[in-house]
Amino acid sequence: MKRYLIFGVFLGLLGSVFGGEMKVVSLHPLIGDMLKQVGGERVEVVDLIGKNGDPHSFEPKAGDIAKAVGVKVYFVSGMGLEGYLGEMKAILPNDARIVEVGATLPALEGACDHEGHDHGDEHEHEHELDPHWWHSVDLYRRAVGVVKDELSKEFPEAKDEFEANAFAYQGKLDELDKWIRKEVVGIPKDRRKLATAHAAFEYFCERYGFESFPVQGLNREQMPDAVSLAKMISDLKEEKVRAIFPEKESNPKILTTLANDAGIKLGGELVADGRGVESYEEMMKANVAAIVAGLSGE
Repeated sequence: MKRYLIFGVFLGLLGSVFGGEMKVVSLHPLIGDMLKQVGGERVEVVDLIGKNGDPHSFEPKAGDIAKAVGVKVYFVSGMGLEGYLGEMKAILPNDARIVEVGATLPALEGACDHEGHDHGDEHEHEHELDPHWWHSVDLYRRAVGVVKDELSKEFPEAKDEFEANAFAYQGKLDELDKWIRKEVVGIPKDRRKLATAHAAFEYFCERYGFESFPVQGLNREQMPDAVSLAKMISDLKEEKVRAIFPEKESNPKILTTLANDAGIKLGGELVADGRGVESYEEMMKANVAAIVAGLSGE
């Protein structure tokens, strides 16, 4: 019986390398979508955190790695987003490697911290760069090139397919970028002030001509003290911010209080990191639609 079990594991390992599909691991929903677009039918993407998992606070365990037996390359977002990488490297096989997709992209400065949970205790990790680069379609398009090169390095026999898929997908992203610019043109320049739950949309603001107001600051869950809350309300009024946009992953009570006290409407929910959507394009179109609806009109 043991002999058959060992043989089955051996076949599984061979299948991950020589089968019709080549396996890679994604640890971010938007990176997973990118891998599927570039890898096409030749690549199977193993998602270790799940569709609604939090890429900021994922805590890798040996059982998670077991789901990806035989996989040699793990794709993460990078720029310091994944504070668990050191821990993860310690439990990966020696021949596995981690690709930080955003590592070579031009980054904005700005620390951003996130709460996580470790056996019931809260902890935070910080990074000196703003890691939310995917909110710029231009940077996401560049990242497609990074994924294409890494997949070609790992599976050179499918290089031509990856290049063709990447070229086609980058064309779609060019169209998405043009669509966003066309949509936001209807928002008067003095209304392009994007107040969000936390500092996750700086790249969007830089790319599409908005001024960013992360009203909860660095931590999207912590309630500001009375003095900070009063200053936020004063700033929002002074800047004539028209709407505050909550995030689907955040506590809406804080923003509701701010909106009510500042006399500002609450806009539609934004998606910060791809959780709960089927694709990158779906996330960007939904966010842009919510922003345009919240800042246009009376």
